[in-house]
Amino acid sequence: MPRRFEQARRRDPYYRGAQREGLRSRAAYKLGQLAEQFPIFAAGDRVLDLGAAPGGWSVVARELVGASGEVVAVDVRRIEPIDGVRVVRGPVGSPAVAERLGPEPFDVVLSDMAPSISGAYATDHARSVELVRAAWALAAERLRPGGSFVAKLFDGDLREGLEREIRPSFRAWHRTKPPASRAGSSEIYVIGLGFDPGPKRS
Repeated sequence: MPRRFEQARRRDPYYRGAQREGLRSRAAYKLGQLAEQFPIFAAGDRVLDLGAAPGGWSVVARELVGASGEVVAVDVRRIEPIDGVRVVRGPVGSPAVAERLGPEPFDVVLSDMAPSISGAYATDHARSVELVRAAWALAAERLRPGGSFVAKLFDGDLREGLEREIRPSFRAWHRTKPPASRAGSSEIYVIGLGFDPGPKRS
């Protein structure tokens, strides 16, 4: 990592807080803030966390759903064991991964997936959109009616088309940027509440 980026990161209060509190990543704060703002989780929920490594969101989700809930974390990268979280290693969209998720539907599907940064913003934005589509394709099959969908997206001109595809499947739709997201970052989060798998689905 270039020295100037490392220095900026160390000045970041959320990065320092994550280090101090022993969190797996500063992203944990983002999910916590989203959960404070929107009714994403309930005690006992079954949660699917896509692109979960290093596990920051899975830890927060596990705390929010409590001992009666379940969190399944999916990533191609290795995730260190987390109490109460089942890890499935493999790419999102793989039939083998889908099979290993088990037959029960999920109450919440999360995606904090992001593309490898190319430096060309149009390319990174387009790849981010495709990752949200991949997460949504799985969520559309595995979400329980009334469930929640949360996904990170790099904002840009393809966002409106993506939202037109997904938004009709939810009773409520939100687009937000939590305080823990860096001000200079283009990342936003789209949140669907009250999944309706009926005829409106794209």
